[in-house]
Amino acid sequence: MTDPNAIQPSALDQLPDRDPEETAEWQASLDAVAREAGPHRAAYLMRRTLERAEAGGVALPKLLETDYVNTIPTSAEPGLPGDPEMEARITAWNRWNAAAMVTRGAKHGVGGHIATFASAAWLYETGFNHFFRGKEQDGSGDQLYIQGHASPGIYARAFLDGRLNEGHLDNFRQESGGNGLPSYPHPRRLPWLWEFPTVSMGLGPLSAIYQARFNRYLTNRGVKDVSASHVWAFLGDGEMDEPESTAALALAAREELDNLTFVINCNLQRLDGPVRANFKIVQELEAQFRGAGWNVVKTLWGSAWDELFALDTTGALVRRLRQVPDAQVQTYQTRDAAYIRQDFFGADPALVEMAKLLSDDKILECFHLSRGGHEARKVYAAYKAAVEHKGAPTVILAQTVKGHTLGSGFASKNANHQMKKLSVDEFKAMRDLLGLPIKDSDFTDGVVPYGHPGADSPEVRYLQERRAALGGPAPARRVHPLAPLPAPAAKAFTAFDKGSGSQNVATTMAFVRLVKDLVRDKETGKRWVPIVPDEARTFGMESLFPSLGIYSPKGQTYEPVDRDQLMYYKEAKNGQILNEGITEAGSMADFIAASSAYATHGEAMIPFYIFYSMFGWQRTADQMWQLGDQLGRGFLVGATAGRTTLTGEGLQHADGHSPVIAATNPAALSYDPAFAYEVAVIVREGLRRMYGEAKPGEDRDVFYYLTVYNEPLPQPAKPAAPGIDEGIVKGLYRFNTAESAGVTAPANAPRIQLLGSGTAIHWALDAQKLLAEDWGVAADVWSATSWGELRRDALDADAALLRGEERVPYVRQALQGAEGPVLAVSDYMRQVPDQIAQWVEQDWSSLGADGFGLSDTREAARRHFGVDAESIVVAALAQLAKRGEVKATAVKEAREKYGL
Repeated sequence: MTDPNAIQPSALDQLPDRDPEETAEWQASLDAVAREAGPHRAAYLMRRTLERAEAGGVALPKLLETDYVNTIPTSAEPGLPGDPEMEARITAWNRWNAAAMVTRGAKHGVGGHIATFASAAWLYETGFNHFFRGKEQDGSGDQLYIQGHASPGIYARAFLDGRLNEGHLDNFRQESGGNGLPSYPHPRRLPWLWEFPTVSMGLGPLSAIYQARFNRYLTNRGVKDVSASHVWAFLGDGEMDEPESTAALALAAREELDNLTFVINCNLQRLDGPVRANFKIVQELEAQFRGAGWNVVKTLWGSAWDELFALDTTGALVRRLRQVPDAQVQTYQTRDAAYIRQDFFGADPALVEMAKLLSDDKILECFHLSRGGHEARKVYAAYKAAVEHKGAPTVILAQTVKGHTLGSGFASKNANHQMKKLSVDEFKAMRDLLGLPIKDSDFTDGVVPYGHPGADSPEVRYLQERRAALGGPAPARRVHPLAPLPAPAAKAFTAFDKGSGSQNVATTMAFVRLVKDLVRDKETGKRWVPIVPDEARTFGMESLFPSLGIYSPKGQTYEPVDRDQLMYYKEAKNGQILNEGITEAGSMADFIAASSAYATHGEAMIPFYIFYSMFGWQRTADQMWQLGDQLGRGFLVGATAGRTTLTGEGLQHADGHSPVIAATNPAALSYDPAFAYEVAVIVREGLRRMYGEAKPGEDRDVFYYLTVYNEPLPQPAKPAAPGIDEGIVKGLYRFNTAESAGVTAPANAPRIQLLGSGTAIHWALDAQKLLAEDWGVAADVWSATSWGELRRDALDADAALLRGEERVPYVRQALQGAEGPVLAVSDYMRQVPDQIAQWVEQDWSSLGADGFGLSDTREAARRHFGVDAESIVVAALAQLAKRGEVKATAVKEAREKYGL
């Protein structure tokens, strides 16, 4: 049996010992310290030795955990600049108004959160007073990712500095009247204040990392020097359980993003109870971030603890703090001094002796109130250390009490996240604690009053002076008056108007060719941001590597293995392509940062993110909603689209539903183009709408989703009929008629309208021929470039009718007079074309690829789902038979003829 006390083999055992005698002396010294002074002293000396080695440049593995104490000792804290007493009064007013706002709103049943800002007030106030840069100096300032549940405190501060009034506060979470405040940071709802939506847990941290990275990208590419911008992400310790919260920590460290600081409010509570009841979340996060390469600053204990640490000559206090689980720390917060003496100090004889020197008031001050995150000087020291640290991002782990200053009914209670209001008596106690000049008579009819010292008060003047010195109000979102981007030369968009002749071209390749031409444009080419999650070769984009370069902050420090090839793998510090590796979530975070640069930095960037369509909306739809909320603009491109087009890959790669999910996003314009010229028309229109000359009343804050296919097929010429471009943009146009297609059908033949989108239009064209030649049926074929836009237009028409305005949906206008029934088909589930069924006056039916995908050839998969040309013929005949326009037996004959 292995002796558990024996020294276990390690990597060091594989290295030759050049001086065994010296090694033995070191080991003997350690054994002697452990024997004479105890293992804790030995551990202390080892940690200090490792720290000294690291400071001296000796390469050693880093410690992942430090003691449960402040990283910056009191003796090393810088003095707090400004007027601390004034800042305390400002913070008190903000605490009061945040609680008052939520409490008053609770009478209307709209909810709200009080306890989060109460715990984090000094984390925000210290930043606003001394660190967070506004936009009035360079147009960019700092980027602030505010924790969603802390929004009442941010509104309270905007009320104090005059950006909001009481009417706004009284409409917290009541927006329909037009003068309300959204529940959380929602740029689409309050676009002059909020820059970044953060309340979908985990997306804030991920987005903050990629925003800091995109800032470096803009600077390194020479688009705009934003090196002075710092990204601050305010997060909850419970939020860090989300996978997205820590998904990109290694990226931030690898790229040395010292322009990024995470501030994690460690109040030790999540929604239902302790974050780590039986463990210590601060220690866990420290190890996680240190292991990922971040600089970690712990701000745990307030100044009241200085006396206790000074008495801790044996290390017993520090050891005990590491032992106590978080849930017990919360219990101390609610118990009396006798309990704390017995449970905490009674665990060690040395602590028992220490407790004899402490009064009950001192013990309660330490365990109930004194946390590092509640003291401006402690927070200032941490922030200053963060912005001055170079070579790595910083995370500040600030310990606080959830519900601090709200009274014993709130502080550290498990249910405080669901507690929405304080009683009048609780407010009066809070007033007395904060020292606010609010009279009992101000509580009229039991309604808590808002508090304001006056627009010309010393507090407001101080607040505004501090913000002016830092570059203006914050948070603030500014849409700079940018000139419309000039339209690229028409040649790039008309390249496919004549078709591809005998050459087979997939629409994926058509899109890539188009982008290759657009990035060469002298005026706008540098503004394109190509984003791809390690699938560039799949989409035929490797030809862009040597010409555009792949962005890397290190440039290319190696010789690529394919350097002798024309399309070699080229990385560059000013590279234009963001090749993110296998991370759709990271790629979407890139896209969001680039798509909103027009507001964040006053620079219009044109991102396109190309991905396996199955791994877009299905995996990252929450981020696409975040994109819409952040008013982002750009092109999402779902490549290798469709359920039957990606041969052999099977169920998890077969996308039959992304347009359905896209249709749920009000900001998404979803298109399923069939032909290369359609792709060009859509991209051209998207550039105009989002970046060019806008039409009156047009919403520019949209993004485009295009599905493109990897099936090489002949690309037809663009029809010469008038209105084709309008039809492509609006979602439907007639591609041909039976007559113009040259198919032979008898005079007065039964007629049907075939609507197809994407690659399905090719099956419809084959069916058009079979219907004429085998069954004497004339079919017209329509290209439905966007079922979603047709539906959106029809919904708008319905709404107009309810207002008394006469409007006919475009789909009804387009199909007006078209003979026969309508049969729609796509490579997606039937729900996609069925979006428009209720507005089609003709008899309607549809075909689609419903169900799970499967591995097989395209032909077999299409036969399996019943969407191939022969299946379309049978479905068309069934419609016509129902109308009595073909014999009922024709349907059975067709099934037998085609082996269905």
